[in-house]
Amino acid sequence: QMCIRDRLKDCRKLEAYRKLLFGFCFFHAIVQDRRKFGPIGWNIPYEFTTEDLTVCKRQLKMLLNEYNEIPYKVLNYLGAEINYGGRVTDDKDVRLIKTMLKTYINDASVVKEKFDFSKSGIYYNPKSETQNEFIDYIRYLPLNPEPEVFGLHENAEITNSQNQTRILLETLLSTQPRSSASSGKSRDQVIEAIASNIEKKTPDEYDVEMIQAKYPTMYNESMNTVLVQEIIRYNRLLSVMKTSL
Repeated sequence: QMCIRDRLKDCRKLEAYRKLLFGFCFFHAIVQDRRKFGPIGWNIPYEFTTEDLTVCKRQLKMLLNEYNEIPYKVLNYLGAEINYGGRVTDDKDVRLIKTMLKTYINDASVVKEKFDFSKSGIYYNPKSETQNEFIDYIRYLPLNPEPEVFGLHENAEITNSQNQTRILLETLLSTQPRSSASSGKSRDQVIEAIASNIEKKTPDEYDVEMIQAKYPTMYNESMNTVLVQEIIRYNRLLSVMKTSL
């Protein structure tokens, strides 16, 4: 938390940095949550990651420190067409993500005392200076946001509720015990046999120290670093599988 507080002060244009950083964070939340609306939100459900936001944050600070004028076009291009847009393939989604980012990253969002992100006025760019002030504003926001914050019609929530209800009912039905006439085993017995079989086939965790010694981190072998990181993540997965199975 101390590191985060320091980052909010580590820029030549502090006020612009805070407002634009919040804009990128808000944009990140919107593009992630739009997926719950299905094809209404995105034609293709893209897997945006926290790394996309992290890269935007680094580029924002670098550009604000290097240029006297804020390069909004560059920020929008990097965010909507490279960092996030690099994984967007549908042409309509490309237009959408470019339009969405321009809503949050623009001159008005920095200059205005209160720049609204939605027509209701509930969502806006707060004039906060500390981490706690941003957190207090976020806590004030509704737990279940209305479709208007996503730029969608209120009827979009009907589609989302129907989808969530269908998933819930399908999950409940899938947990009901069923008997199989062919094997004579109940559903629970079949699931237990499958889990047992997976557990037997689950390999032991990799020796990270041995792999680090065999593939050390080197300037001309950057993939070695990636390999070790992936091995650590894979070991965590194996550990969870063994304890849960």
